[in-house]
Amino acid sequence: MIVVTGAAGFIGSCLSAGLLNSGYKDIVLVDDFSQASKEQNHINKSVTARVDRKDFTKWLVENQNQVQFVFHLGARTDTTEFDYQIFQELNVDYSKAVWNICVENGIPLVYASSAATYGLGELGYKDDHGIVSDLKPLNPYGESKNEFDKWVLEQEKFPPFWAGLKFFNVYGPNEYHKGRMASVVFHAFNQIQKNGEVKLFRSHREDYEDGKQLRDFIYVKDLVNVCIFLMENREHSGLYNLGTGKARAFLDLAQGVFKALDLKPNISFVDTPEDIRDKYQYFTEAKMGKLRDAGYEAPFTSLEDGISDYVKNYLLPNTYY
Repeated sequence: MIVVTGAAGFIGSCLSAGLLNSGYKDIVLVDDFSQASKEQNHINKSVTARVDRKDFTKWLVENQNQVQFVFHLGARTDTTEFDYQIFQELNVDYSKAVWNICVENGIPLVYASSAATYGLGELGYKDDHGIVSDLKPLNPYGESKNEFDKWVLEQEKFPPFWAGLKFFNVYGPNEYHKGRMASVVFHAFNQIQKNGEVKLFRSHREDYEDGKQLRDFIYVKDLVNVCIFLMENREHSGLYNLGTGKARAFLDLAQGVFKALDLKPNISFVDTPEDIRDKYQYFTEAKMGKLRDAGYEAPFTSLEDGISDYVKNYLLPNTYY
């Protein structure tokens, strides 16, 4: 059995679909399946079992001899939540429990870290274990992810293979439920459908033009491919960046959505809200050499091609992956 936690969420549901599409049939989904807004992400997937996240650690102990791999993607991901105790419970303590069971029973593990661990990028965006303890995340979510990374690196015993994936700006199908936390592609599409225009944050730095703030946007299907590659090639454990290695401007993204809809761009700018202005990232770009050195050779989907696939095959017909 292959276990996917967070399987009703955005990335977890896409990974589940990717595994099924790749011929893996013995899949176990773990999440809080009571949320109606996430139902379409998992309801039609033919899987071996669905396990409530509150029951999962007990289930994993009882079924460890049948579990071949765990993808632990379940987490609280709201960057606007500032009650750290919520993150401590769901992102740190829960993850430690999963890790310890995998260590004790020799189960390989891939877990979701985050590029949010890098903060404003003062130390760059290199997935080097040596800088983890010095990183300064900007919010409790990022802090929780970095705390778990630090804890992992301090351990004396490890699963037979493990990887912590620092996801950059992920976009793609199955994020309908995410509300404010959905990708900029999702919000741009909906702004165009409603008002015929896209509003982007104005730059508040002289060295960046409006809309030229840069992010490393990665299509969720590429992320799924990397996860499956790591499961099939369990040679080099460690923390890995998961972006494309190429920063792109928000202006490029917005223009890509208009192009996918065969519309002329109509883009305006609004001030970045003052409550996040001093923590706003103007540049993120994953250093991807470590994953390439581990043998991953597939190209990453360009921003334009990813947006086109997402808009035409999922957002417009309102379908799921």
